[in-house]
Amino acid sequence: MPVIHTHVSVSTTPEQREALKAAYGKAITAVPGKSEGWLMCPFEDNMPIYFGGDDSQPAAYVEVNVFGRSVPGSAWEKLTEQIMAALGKELGIPADRTYIRYTATTDWGWNGGNF
Repeated sequence: MPVIHTHVSVSTTPEQREALKAAYGKAITAVPGKSEGWLMCPFEDNMPIYFGGDDSQPAAYVEVNVFGRSVPGSAWEKLTEQIMAALGKELGIPADRTYIRYTATTDWGWNGGNF
């Protein structure tokens, strides 16, 4: 039950969101036991994002949440590389203007109940 929630300061097209979703679907396999089959990808674009007090350049904030107790740091590292590469390729957002927050939790609801 992974979620990759992307907030960006630029406009996105359906094609760009599809390309990011596909890249995220491949990237999430870096986390043991996770696959695109359960991946949710909400996108929010045109958000005012100030980075270092400046909003004149494209920026992104991405939240990655997974169901589980812990995730190896190496998995997060691979995700960071792949997510930032996809944002750069598809939206022109540089890695040095992107933050990614990772969370693993055992509290997860779905289909009227909790896991």
